[in-house]
Amino acid sequence: MPSTRLPADSQPTPAEAHDNNALGDFLHACRDRLRPQDVGLPQGARRRAPGLRREEVAALCGISPTWYTWIEQGRTRAVSTETLGALARGLLLSAAERAYLFELASRAQPAAAGIDDDEHLPSLGALVDAVRTPAYVLDRHWDAVAWNRPAAQLFEDWLGGGARRTAQAPGSRNLLRYVFLHDGAPRLIGDWSERARRLVAEYRADTASWRDDPVAQALVDELQWASPAFKAAWRSQAVLSREGGLRGFEHPRLGHREYEQFTLRVAQHPALKLIVLTPQAD
Repeated sequence: MPSTRLPADSQPTPAEAHDNNALGDFLHACRDRLRPQDVGLPQGARRRAPGLRREEVAALCGISPTWYTWIEQGRTRAVSTETLGALARGLLLSAAERAYLFELASRAQPAAAGIDDDEHLPSLGALVDAVRTPAYVLDRHWDAVAWNRPAAQLFEDWLGGGARRTAQAPGSRNLLRYVFLHDGAPRLIGDWSERARRLVAEYRADTASWRDDPVAQALVDELQWASPAFKAAWRSQAVLSREGGLRGFEHPRLGHREYEQFTLRVAQHPALKLIVLTPQAD
C-alpha cells in the first residue's frame, strides 16, 4: 500500500490542485458512471450520489482510501504506473481510456499483456495488398506480420521466399535480425552503417514502454552477442523517433531504387506500424 506521506515538492498547492486537476476530474467521472453491480458489489443503502464511493474504488484497486482521495483531489503528482494500472482495472477502463489515464498522469504506459496482434492480420493483409508499392506491417517487437508482393520482391532475403503473411517461426521475420545478422542486408541497404545505427535508436525509442518485456530483452541480448555493430549502437544510448525520408537500395536484380518512407500507426492497435515506400522518380 503506498504511503500517504509525501515530500513537499510532490504536493501541489490548493490553488494548483483546483486549477489543474484533469486526472482527478477524469477519475471522478469514471467513478460516477459505475454502479455497484457493475463491479460485483451489493447495492446497499440508498446513495446520496450516483456511482461508487471513493472507499469502494480504493478497495477495488487495492490502495488506501486516503491515497485514492489525494489522487482524485489533485493533492499529489507521485502516482506510479502500478497505481495507474490498478485504477484502470478497478474502474473498468477501455484501452483508449487507459491510455488517456496514463497520458494525464504523464506516465509511460507499460506494455499491455495479453493483446493478440493476430486479430488485426486479415484486415491488415488486405490493406497492404491494396498498396501498389512496397508495404509491410511491424508488430511491437519489429517482427513483420504482414507485407505485399512488392515488399517481398524488394526485401527478398527478409520477406521473400515463401509465406506472404506471417513468418514460419516466431521472430524469423524480425527487422533487426535481418539488418544486423543477414549477409545481404549491407549490400541491399544504401549507407547501411548509418541506417543501421539510426534503426537501433528508433527501436530504443519505440519500445521504451515495454523495455522490461522478456521477448524484447532476449532480442537485445541476442543481437548484442551476435553483432558488434548492434552492440555499439545500443550502448550509445541514442534515441530517435521513427522518421520517414529517402531510402536507397542496391538490389541485385532490380538495380538502384530510391523510395520515400512513411511510417503510420494502426489506430486500433498503436503497437502495430504500417511502413509504405513510395518510389522516387529517376
